[in-house]
Amino acid sequence: MGKFVIKKTPTGCFNFSLYASNMEKIAVASQVYTTKSACKNGIASIGKHAVRCIEEKRIEDQTLKTFEKQPCPKFEIYCDKAGLYRYRLIASNGESIAMSEDGYKSKNGCLNGIKSVSVNAPTAEIIDETLK
Repeated sequence: MGKFVIKKTPTGCFNFSLYASNMEKIAVASQVYTTKSACKNGIASIGKHAVRCIEEKRIEDQTLKTFEKQPCPKFEIYCDKAGLYRYRLIASNGESIAMSEDGYKSKNGCLNGIKSVSVNAPTAEIIDETLK
C-alpha cells in the first residue's frame, strides 16, 4: 500500500510526496498549499483523477511530434532539458497537481510510474509529519 507524506515547507506551507509500497517516491505535489486542509484536498484529488485518467486512457504524450490533445483530467508525458521522460497529472480545472520528481530514461519507465500513481494513490495511507 502506498503512502502520502505531508510535510511543512520552510515558509510554513504544506506539500506532499507519494510513495509506492516499496517506499520509492513516485510523485510530488506540483505546488505548495497554504493550509493543511488544502493539501489533503490535493491528495484526494490525485487518487480520483489518476484512476479516471487510466480508465479513460487520458495520457497525452507530448514527446511525439504530433500528439492527440486529451481533455482534463489527464496525465502528460514530456521530456525535460536533460532528455529524460517525466509526467504530470493535470486536474479537471487544468491545474497541475502532481508530477514525477525524477526523470525516467525510457518512456516505458515513465508509463510504469503513471500506473503506479493510479494504483497507489486511491488507497494510500496519509502520514502527517507536521505533527511531530
